[in-house]
Amino acid sequence: MTSTSASTTAVKPALAVIDYGMGNLRSVVKAWEHEGAAVRLIDGPSDIRRADALIFPGQGSIVDTMKLLQRTGFDAAIRDWIAADKPFFGICLGLQALFEFSEEGDTPGLGIFPGRVERFRFPAGSGLKVPHMGWNTVEFVRSTPVEATLPAAPFFYFVHSYRIRETNAEIVWGETVYGEDRFCSAIQHGKCFATQFHPEKSQSNGLNLYRGFLATL
Repeated sequence: MTSTSASTTAVKPALAVIDYGMGNLRSVVKAWEHEGAAVRLIDGPSDIRRADALIFPGQGSIVDTMKLLQRTGFDAAIRDWIAADKPFFGICLGLQALFEFSEEGDTPGLGIFPGRVERFRFPAGSGLKVPHMGWNTVEFVRSTPVEATLPAAPFFYFVHSYRIRETNAEIVWGETVYGEDRFCSAIQHGKCFATQFHPEKSQSNGLNLYRGFLATL
């Protein structure tokens, strides 16, 4: 009698990470790969089609970021992707660019969500520095499967001079306090998630957040 056995290999979620010429993406790619994703850097909207999720990391100036998005056509592609409620994760500038306007260079954003991006301002002698840089806690004000395995008030790594203001409370996912300024540090709307902090630089908490996102795909 002959017996046969079959083995199956789990299919890795396919992530398209937008490479629009800004910043070092190595740490972002390595973090997602560590959590079991198959990652492709893409430099044009036509490469999005076969992705299970679109990842928009960002660092640097939103002025240059928006120019590059417009030049490559990623601006329209991101709007269409989120409008279709396809899985999306934005990081740092990948959060700020989703809104209507940034004070940095008086720059219009993608306008996907209502709100402004404004610079931190603190009284002289407060001792608070801009940029806000280093570890800080995030209070998740709404529950989703993505942050479900995290401890209460987890720490994440921040580096930014601007933050979200005047946005719709219904999309606020996480909040953070810096000085007396309580600001939106994460949003969620349908399958769209975005954070002001850098999960890829946030050790186990950041990896857990990425793992939770991948589990929803």
